[in-house]
Amino acid sequence: MESTTVKREGFRRRSPGQPICWKNSVLRSPSMPSFRNELSINDQEIAAALVGEERRQQDGVELIPSENYTYPEVLELLGSVFTNKYSEGYPGRRYYGGQQYTDEIERLARERACSLFRAEHANVQPLSGSPMNQAVYLGLLEPGDTILAMDLSHGGHLTHGAPVSHMGRLFNFIRYKTAPSNGGAIDFDELRAIAREARPKMVLCGYSSYPRDLDYAAFKSIADEVGALTMADVSHYGGLVAANVMRNPLDAGFDVMTTTSHKTLRGPRGGIILCRKENAGRIDASVFPGLQGGPHMNVVAGIAVTLKKAATSDFQVYARQVLRNAKVLAGALMERGMKLVTDGTDNHMMVVDTAASVGLDGRAAEDVLDAIAITTNKQVIPDDPRPPLRPSGIRLGTPAATTRGMGEPEMRRIGEFIAAALQANGNDVVVARLRSECVEMCRAFPVPGVMSRANSVAKT
Repeated sequence: MESTTVKREGFRRRSPGQPICWKNSVLRSPSMPSFRNELSINDQEIAAALVGEERRQQDGVELIPSENYTYPEVLELLGSVFTNKYSEGYPGRRYYGGQQYTDEIERLARERACSLFRAEHANVQPLSGSPMNQAVYLGLLEPGDTILAMDLSHGGHLTHGAPVSHMGRLFNFIRYKTAPSNGGAIDFDELRAIAREARPKMVLCGYSSYPRDLDYAAFKSIADEVGALTMADVSHYGGLVAANVMRNPLDAGFDVMTTTSHKTLRGPRGGIILCRKENAGRIDASVFPGLQGGPHMNVVAGIAVTLKKAATSDFQVYARQVLRNAKVLAGALMERGMKLVTDGTDNHMMVVDTAASVGLDGRAAEDVLDAIAITTNKQVIPDDPRPPLRPSGIRLGTPAATTRGMGEPEMRRIGEFIAAALQANGNDVVVARLRSECVEMCRAFPVPGVMSRANSVAKT
């Protein structure tokens, strides 16, 4: 249904059926949802930024492995009336009235999470990955307890006890490392020796920049030997675990598994804690009221939809393609002289040592690739001698590009773009050509939830 055009200062009238424009950005269209019309009228600066970000996402390749494009249904729920509702507590035990529909969506999310990941209990209320992991530590351990976790520069995560984090000061984190010279392998004999000496209360595995799968049975064996709990943070590859294309720590008998609901799962930004029934009470009490107040029910609704999507055969096809694309991209980069930290990948990501490959630190390499419409993130490499804001490498991943329908041919082209840009030594002509080719390629692959809006908006 077409809306009535109202003449307002700053807009110019167009012929019937055409969108209304403000300055150089198209902000409003008769087919846009009403809330977007209201935004364009009441806050033109923010509306312009929104349109700009939609165009940036459509015209470029997103290679940050922790980013993805969520489902249009999730975008609808994030902007729904569920955002208006406080729901402190859990289904059937809330502190406010009017919870019949919030109880329903949270029950569905929990049931779907347990079914998908083969878990005994699920908590879907954590607001993001950091409080998700904090809730586990605070719920199952005591301050000062020892946790054995992967070193940050070797692929671990900030929430796995980095000294700059609050948890790193509250708990005693002991760190294990990988062997980059051996393809990033973990020496489990050495890990067992560390565990026997440190006697941790928890053995934690999972990663944010480690391009390999993990042997969860080996971790569980070591933890059992020293009487420790086992926790796996699969936030970065939770979707691949859900699709059964990567191992599930719960199948190996882990006590707790955590995952964010975005990244490879393609959902909204939130967290999910999965655990044994015996730990359910402590986990739930740690999330609420221990760490946070009311959950964001619009996000919980989005998580429920995401988990239903992840249980489909289509999602399994997607997950397998993510892995194929990663291997092809890694191969294309290595063929062109790029040094990968683990000489390949077994999952959705890879870390390129740009300092060794082309003499650029990670920040400079990130800037070069931004200039050709490829988004990456600077990344430390194992035992990196450089500071975190100017590390030695960049991190790449294939989930977002795969979501758009890109396959092996596009991965080979992207590998060519990356190598050519990094090796161009600041040649503006080369950079301009690569950007043009990259944008042209991207426009053939719509971004879910973006092109449906952009198609209703004429380019200016």
